[in-house]
Amino acid sequence: MFEHGPTGALRIDGVDLDAIAAECSTPLYVYSARAIRERIAELSAALRGLDALVCFAVKANPSRAVLALMAEAGLGADIVSAGELQRALRAGIPPQRIVFSGVGKTTDEIGMALHAGIWKFNVESADELAALQRAARSRGCVAHAAVRINPDVDAGTHEKISTGRSENKFGVAIGEARRWFAAAGALDHVRLDGLHVHIGSQVLAPGPLQLAFERVAAFWRELAGAGHAIDSIDLGGGLGVCYRPGHDRPLDAMAYAAIVRSALTDFGGRLVLEPGRWLVAGAGALLTRVIRIKEGESRQFLVVDAAMNDLLRPSLYGAWHEILAVDGSPRERVEYDVVGPVCESSDTFALARPLPRCVAGDLLAIADAGAYGSSMASTYNSRPLAAEVMVDDGRHAVVRLRQDFEGMVAGERLPAWEAVA
Repeated sequence: MFEHGPTGALRIDGVDLDAIAAECSTPLYVYSARAIRERIAELSAALRGLDALVCFAVKANPSRAVLALMAEAGLGADIVSAGELQRALRAGIPPQRIVFSGVGKTTDEIGMALHAGIWKFNVESADELAALQRAARSRGCVAHAAVRINPDVDAGTHEKISTGRSENKFGVAIGEARRWFAAAGALDHVRLDGLHVHIGSQVLAPGPLQLAFERVAAFWRELAGAGHAIDSIDLGGGLGVCYRPGHDRPLDAMAYAAIVRSALTDFGGRLVLEPGRWLVAGAGALLTRVIRIKEGESRQFLVVDAAMNDLLRPSLYGAWHEILAVDGSPRERVEYDVVGPVCESSDTFALARPLPRCVAGDLLAIADAGAYGSSMASTYNSRPLAAEVMVDDGRHAVVRLRQDFEGMVAGERLPAWEAVA
């Protein structure tokens, strides 16, 4: 995504990062429209010939500008809340291309999704299935549902983003799903016509995906043999990306599509894919300025103006993000602990990271921050949410204004007795 300008300084899509940071201040998210379109095109080419619906996992990046790119490309949305439903609809994604996942759908959220006319609910518990039946009956409609299978497959990823093992909260065992289909005739307002599986995020190896898809395919064949019509199989998302060059070796789109074709070669219905990270991670960068260098007894701390409230992944998962000096000039390399100003020891982006020698005011780019960056941000330590900018073919536009203090506290109220006093 990054390119070098005439002076060696970093650019994205022909736009100088220094210029964007000077205009919009830091910390600041920058997204490349071109990089997102290229990822979409790569996946579409790999899936050519399949009846496949790609539903972007909105949780990865819910920016309306990002979702609008998905809508323009004909993608759908994988949502996990009513808020994500509204974001997808406002960005122009038709309800007929929306699937609703998640273990905690409330009655109100189910009602909103039914009212909007979404395509399918990915159902994850017997209680949710009963709630969907009640909600659809009260509206006089029929809800289409896919049963999320927990295939008990270890994705080999971080334990906090693993979703396909039996001890995880997601999905139901195949035995339970079998009982649901056997009793499906009693559901007059829910049509169980799909299967769904998602084993985790940042999956780098093909084996777990192959095993999960084969288990779901075998269950589909069993259901078809028993007379149950299954018109869609949702294979979830989870494709990993390369955060650490030389270390992470993710599957490319063609290799992933080959696994899909191998496991489901005889399935004649629609395949649904829910990529999130894979489409947008590499398209985003978090710009941050050096506040100061703090000399410790044995380490040097590079204190920057971005913090864990802006990009949580390193603190939450110990995740690696490449960090680049924007000016690109040759300088002696120094090992720094790159830290933010939040009052937590976990507010750390990197430990003993070799970087060009820095001084206060230097601009850095934290790479591959387009997924689970701004979407997981908070106002911890009363730090306003960062602005977001999209660049496209030499142009740039602010797509989310930097939150100011008044905006941050706008919903706060004193209790009535304090206001009277």
